[in-house]
Amino acid sequence: MRPPLKTQRKFERLRTLLQGRKGMLIVLQDFPDPDAIAAGAALRALANTLANLPCSLAHGGVIVRAENKALVDYLDLNLRPLRELDLSRFDLIALVDTQPGTGNNSLPPLTQPHIVLDHHPFRRASRSALYTDVRSQYGATSTLLTEYLAAGSVSIEPPLATALVYGILSDTQNLSRQTTRRDVEAYLTLYPLANRHMLAEIQRHPLPAAWFALLVRGIFSAQRFGPRVVASLGQTENPDMIAELADLLLRVENTAWALSMGIYGNRLLLSLRAIDPDAPAGRVIRHIIGKYGTGGGHECFAGGQIPLDSLTPRERHSLDHVLLRRFLHATGPGDIPPTPLVSPDALSPSPLP
Repeated sequence: MRPPLKTQRKFERLRTLLQGRKGMLIVLQDFPDPDAIAAGAALRALANTLANLPCSLAHGGVIVRAENKALVDYLDLNLRPLRELDLSRFDLIALVDTQPGTGNNSLPPLTQPHIVLDHHPFRRASRSALYTDVRSQYGATSTLLTEYLAAGSVSIEPPLATALVYGILSDTQNLSRQTTRRDVEAYLTLYPLANRHMLAEIQRHPLPAAWFALLVRGIFSAQRFGPRVVASLGQTENPDMIAELADLLLRVENTAWALSMGIYGNRLLLSLRAIDPDAPAGRVIRHIIGKYGTGGGHECFAGGQIPLDSLTPRERHSLDHVLLRRFLHATGPGDIPPTPLVSPDALSPSPLP
């Protein structure tokens, strides 16, 4: 793979920045997905190879989704809770697959990252980093890190190649969503190096019974508003399910938009999906959340979070109604009455003939 000239130039700047450092902290999203996990592992490999620089990887939330836990185990990543680390021990801090001010990472607000590598829409706060490379047109941050590895002629071992393949496939939904020629080139470079047996095992990792119970709860909470579906998991210990549920609900026939919500800890998390690849999902999620929290994303998928402890009792009481009203008005007629996606009677067995 021959990386584009922009990546080659950027890479040389990053190589210079890494030299002579004692340690780097790589911070991922609070609930890192396969793209974030793979890209973080790739940056660690890059720093280890080019500058003999030790790295620690951290995040502020949990990893619950079975496939993501399997990926972390396969890579033998020692992902650390960010709250347990003394940030002053590191002379470089990198944000990967996230940016300052997005609300989806737990880097303290007064701690300035030195490096920002991402593929989500650019945030102004990222300009203050010493080194920034945000390619919002790319389908995955794993694609960008694959180009960096190629620019540095870094050997990509099968575990890392497998992770990067899975990161690209998961964020682009098997190269069908937000995919560019760069994503396809990275995938074609990595796939021959990957462990295909392990890739299949990660994708088909066994799911606990609690996952199915939570899925049933989400489905039975779902309401249809014309071509829109809205579901709420309520309080949950599995924040990954919020995005999984939104992906699934978008597959309901005649559905244009799917919005899924759930509370994890003291935050309300939202995932928004659109069937139209050119839909303004990022703009819609920011409109829905407004001043309550932060949100963003790409054309057809977006997410956000609202810290509930920052709301007044009155705001907390009316929050669900306000968010639903904003969503409906942003995506079409707001006066369509709801109908259940699935009736409770659907669980009644059909009589035998």
